[in-house]
Amino acid sequence: ERFAVRNSGAIAVVEGLGDHGCEYMTGGLVVVLGQTGRNFAAGMSGGIAYVLDEDGGFEHRCNLAMVQLEPVPDEAAASDLGEVETHGRVHFNHLGKADEQVLRDMVSAHLRYTNSVRAQAILNNWAHYLPKFVKVMPTEYRRALQEVAAEQTKQLEAV
Repeated sequence: ERFAVRNSGAIAVVEGLGDHGCEYMTGGLVVVLGQTGRNFAAGMSGGIAYVLDEDGGFEHRCNLAMVQLEPVPDEAAASDLGEVETHGRVHFNHLGKADEQVLRDMVSAHLRYTNSVRAQAILNNWAHYLPKFVKVMPTEYRRALQEVAAEQTKQLEAV
């Protein structure tokens, strides 16, 4: 119950959770490799979550008031992120990055740290599981990231 509530920057992988996951989340990255309870992402204004939606019912358990659900694109190009964790400080732009690579890196790290049978099964059958992942993206967070990206492009063009 209430996993990653008020998360403001932590990176976490969990193999299942109860009601109210990622409630009031403002930053960070959460990967859910199993079932969720109801009211996922209620009040979620920032950060990103990737949820393995094996039964196809996640949309009905997610609070869509402030988030949009998106498929994780099948991107062959490697992300320029490398590992998403660096010296305890996380910095990445959630737009224009290879979601598939970030997700795979997170599942691989979970396997490395925990010897998770679940993570191993997902990695062994990546092509089967990848289309079942859903990206949970807060709408206002997307807008803010787009504004930052536009400003950076404007500054580069001025140089």
